[in-house]
Amino acid sequence: MKQLNFLIFSLLITALLSCTQKKEADEARDAIPVREVWSREQAHSWYKQWGWLRGCDFIPSTAINQLEMWQAETFDTATINRELGWAQAIGLNSMRVYLHHAAWQTDKEGFKDRVGQYLAIADKHGISTLFVFFDDCWNPTFQTGTQPEPKPGVHNSGWLRDPGDILHQDTTLMNTLEAYVKDVLTEFSDDPRIVLWDLYNEPGNSNYKNKSMPLLQKAFQWGREVNPSQPLSVGVWNKELLELNTFQLANSDVITYHNYGDAEDHKQWIDSLQTYGRPMICTEYMARTRNSRFDNIMPLLKKENIGAYNWGLVAGKTNTIYAWDTPMPDEKEPEVWFHDIFRKDGTPYKPEEVELIKKLTGKQ
Repeated sequence: MKQLNFLIFSLLITALLSCTQKKEADEARDAIPVREVWSREQAHSWYKQWGWLRGCDFIPSTAINQLEMWQAETFDTATINRELGWAQAIGLNSMRVYLHHAAWQTDKEGFKDRVGQYLAIADKHGISTLFVFFDDCWNPTFQTGTQPEPKPGVHNSGWLRDPGDILHQDTTLMNTLEAYVKDVLTEFSDDPRIVLWDLYNEPGNSNYKNKSMPLLQKAFQWGREVNPSQPLSVGVWNKELLELNTFQLANSDVITYHNYGDAEDHKQWIDSLQTYGRPMICTEYMARTRNSRFDNIMPLLKKENIGAYNWGLVAGKTNTIYAWDTPMPDEKEPEVWFHDIFRKDGTPYKPEEVELIKKLTGKQ
């Protein structure tokens, strides 16, 4: 009987210890300091060090999507080096680059090593980097390994949401995403080659709307818990997403936004967003057939001291020379390219555009 009582007592103690340890772990997690949004003064002080940021949303021409860019088998340093050299030659000094959690999940250390390799190549060309974690655009599902070939004449036929629909089917994925964000941020938290962490591209796109709010909120929370030296931001892109926009603008250290409208529309966005009193970076613009061009938008952004990242550097597997809503299955080159600056051989699509960019960047 004494042995039985001792056994029961031991089990009770073990259970109590387990509960106590879990409570302590939960309390420790809740106690992780979450920094405040930067003050306006802090944000402006940070921004001064960079001068005028100008560059592209970049993916090498040999990659159809983020996985093909970052997976070990298709990580193409030769193309990255060559194409960033072309960017440097016309005075571009920064690139916005998308990551993908599945590439990290498959090969965590290798992924971070490749990010480091990319940063070294870009830095060699005098190019800083703005990294993007999550994305609500284009294909809803992903698969690691060999990626599909481009669909003829279809804009971004292979681009991937991250995490996409799977998050709304398996909420436990949130734990993986937290580990991913915190691991990458911790690894590069003090890297002077990184301008900013863009936590989430176009939340609410693909008709997700407010379904994207939980991940958006978590992304900011995780970022603040790591507290990198670089600022955190999520760009506004759609005036109709009021709740998302309000949260993004209230929680971003630096204001980022997308605008593919003409100069009048773009100026209205600038005037509205300037009321927040923070540095501003346009992380997507330039869609020629929508009247967002280098000649009417880039000078405006320079005048306003707003960072300027157009979509696309070199025409390639993403097919972004074709417009969003105008597929050309015969693969005939459109008379007017939608995005991108260079052909795959390094010659400019429009030499006069390159001359203008060089003039604005002081390369001429």
